[in-house]
Amino acid sequence: MNTAYNPGSLAVQDHEGVRELADHVGRSITSGIRPVAAAFLEAQPMLVIGAADREGRVRASLLTGPPGFVRATGPHTVSVAAALPEGTPDTAPVGTIALDPRTRRRMRLNGLARPSARGFTIEAEQVFSNCPKYLQRRELYGSEAARPESGAVRHGEALTPDQVRLVRAADTFFVATTAPDGVDASHRGGNPGFVGVDTPREIRWRDYPGNAMFLTLGNLEEDGRAGLLFLDWETGTTLQLSGHAHTEYGPEGRVVRFRIDRTAETPAGSPLRWSAPEYSPVNPPTP
Repeated sequence: MNTAYNPGSLAVQDHEGVRELADHVGRSITSGIRPVAAAFLEAQPMLVIGAADREGRVRASLLTGPPGFVRATGPHTVSVAAALPEGTPDTAPVGTIALDPRTRRRMRLNGLARPSARGFTIEAEQVFSNCPKYLQRRELYGSEAARPESGAVRHGEALTPDQVRLVRAADTFFVATTAPDGVDASHRGGNPGFVGVDTPREIRWRDYPGNAMFLTLGNLEEDGRAGLLFLDWETGTTLQLSGHAHTEYGPEGRVVRFRIDRTAETPAGSPLRWSAPEYSPVNPPTP
């Protein structure tokens, strides 16, 4: 049995008949940060982090900074020059994903975070890269200085009409999930329309074929809490959703349904400004 996977992931792999493939892919998961991974991290201006807050809600948050604000300080340690998201315990399991739209590369690093003089550190437990599938290519136009509306978070318990439009137009979002063995942060991508809004408190998306690991769906088998992060790439607005998700299996494939408990919208929450996307050629068509 591959110890890279928890019982939830193993159960989904068995259900989908991909255990052998998952075992092969799982050999790429290590606890060490290789030089090529360290170089990739140090070149990134953003990092998505998933964690459970003190109230138990799982959230996916965006951290940004000049290249080098995330850097490996040892073979198993990463230093981040930013504060942990508000409400995160001082010592907390976290999942992170560094995604570079310019090169369509991404890297995931999960472990234990602790505050530091620079911001916080992560003791790595799982480090691995993913293929560029469903990643949209974007160019970085630059970074804007913080504006007065930046940081003015708008909280709610359901999507507003403008937020519904943001979700329905999304070609990318991030999802954080948790289980007894830790937290994971992952990426979901597709053509606009691949995320559906059924009601202001219910959204869904098709789970497209991936690397057969089923880390996200496996965590949802163990613990239904999840956090989503949507980003308006051109304006920097961020939309965080916390709630619970489950997977439905049907003749047309897997569908994840997410029920919203809390929303948090931050206008100009990211200083980064990106170009319009060049969609991945493998994105499935949407209705």
